[in-house]
Amino acid sequence: MGLALANFDLMNEFNILRIICGAFFIPHIFAKFFVPEALGFFVAAKFKPPHLWMYLAGAVECVLVIGLVPGIFTRWVAALAAVHLLIITASILKVSKGRWLWPVGGCEFPAFWMLCCVVVAMHG
Repeated sequence: MGLALANFDLMNEFNILRIICGAFFIPHIFAKFFVPEALGFFVAAKFKPPHLWMYLAGAVECVLVIGLVPGIFTRWVAALAAVHLLIITASILKVSKGRWLWPVGGCEFPAFWMLCCVVVAMHG
């Protein structure tokens, strides 16, 4: 029980980063399962079949939230999150034709969170 409470000690900056890294996947999970327009990105990125890849990405993100927020297998889950975000970053670069800035459709946002997940994985 003590370990579980220690994972939510908000005086520890790594706990805050880990929880935020996990929580930021939640709206993306929601979009993949409940917003029909989300499929458009997987079509534009030429994932085939797009439905399968979208739901697989949503399932992976569910695992990431379940692991990161409470701190279960943190090092491994954060490493998986970093790889997942690397794939997302590369896909956005492909679709956006190399744009970096997030407000104009670039890959800045997932690249930033990928690096945050790398830090969480390094800390464990």
